[in-house]
Formats: sequence, C-alpha cells, structure tokens
Amino acid sequence: MALPRALLQYICGLVLLIASVNALKFDLQARGPNDKKTERCIRNFVAKDTLVVVTAIVSGSRGDGMVVNMHIMDNVGNEYGKPRDVVGEQRIVFTSHADAAFDVCFENVMTHTRMNNPSRHVELDIDIGADAKDWSAIQATEKLKPVETELRRIEESIADIVREMDYLRAREQKLRDTNESTNTRVKWFGIGTTLLLVALWGWQIMYLRAYFRSKHLI
Repeated sequence: MALPRALLQYICGLVLLIASVNALKFDLQARGPNDKKTERCIRNFVAKDTLVVVTAIVSGSRGDGMVVNMHIMDNVGNEYGKPRDVVGEQRIVFTSHADAAFDVCFENVMTHTRMNNPSRHVELDIDIGADAKDWSAIQATEKLKPVETELRRIEESIADIVREMDYLRAREQKLRDTNESTNTRVKWFGIGTTLLLVALWGWQIMYLRAYFRSKHLI
C-alpha cells in the first residue's frame, strides 16, 4: 500500500505544479482620448476544444472619467469576447477553436482630461481545462464523494497534460520534417550550383580554345 500512496502523492503534486492557476494583479494606466491606442495584454497557450474561463475584476465605477475595455483573441484570428466599459467582475467563458496562443487585452481610456494619476486596478484569473470546470456543481449533480471529485479532477488535469504533450510532440515532428526538407533542398541546390559552375568552366575553356584557334594563336 505504501507504493501506490506515494505514487498518488507524486502525481497530485505534479498536477498541482503544472496545472496551477494563472492569476495576475496590476494597475492599468489610462490614456487620453486622442492619444495613441495602447493595450496591456496577457498571453496564454491553449489546445483546441479546451474550456477557458477568464475572470477580470476591475476597480472603479462607471462615470468616474475612465472606460476599461477588454479584448480576447487568439493569434490565428478567432475572437472570443470584446466587452466594453468593464467595471466589477467580468467573466467570459469560451471553448478554443484552435491550438494557439490567445491574448487577454485591456485598455483604459480617459473621458475627462483633468485627472490626477488616472488608473484602474485589475485582477485577472485565467482557468484552463480541468481548472475551468465548476467541480462543486459536478459533485452535487453526479453525487460524488469529495475524494472521487478530487481524483476525477486530477484525472482530467493529467489528460490535459497528455494532450498538450501530444501537441508538442506533433509540433516537434513537423519542425523536424521541415528542417529535413530544408536540408535536402539546400543539398540539391549546392549540388546543382556546383554542376552549373563546372559546366560553365568547361564551356569557357572550349570557347577560349576555339577563339585562340580562330586567331591562329594556338
């Protein structure tokens, strides 16, 4: 019994270490309405068909002279949300459409020009995969014991890790194939260039020989 318990503790620790919650707190400085557009973005990678919950808590109140806008979009062009004038808690839930990195961007725009140190405090929480599910609701719906719920959460976290490792393995294979293809093309290009230079050298010798013979120099 000692070995399975130690193994379970090791797996639990590994899952908790890798599948940790991404939480950030920062102050978002405001810009003037006529200033260049500036955004503060947080990037995260997500696999395809993965549940993502983005929770942002923004301080302040509407009408205080600042407007905070959010924008969530991945690097292949899929848009997942664009709430405007965010105050208090804002939660966005979506399922990713591709294996890609997505950005959660904020901008703070002043509506009143006369303000001292205009900024809003933002608390951002991003849950991905198994961490994004409401396990309390799942436990109540399926009538699971706390231990069963925790084991199921760990199981899904491990499955997320395995899917990510499979994606990285496939990407590594694709990069390896591209590298080998490039090396093959470079090799044949070098061989072709060498043969062309040899042919050009032979043609020059034949041309010069014919030229000198026509001038009766040789």
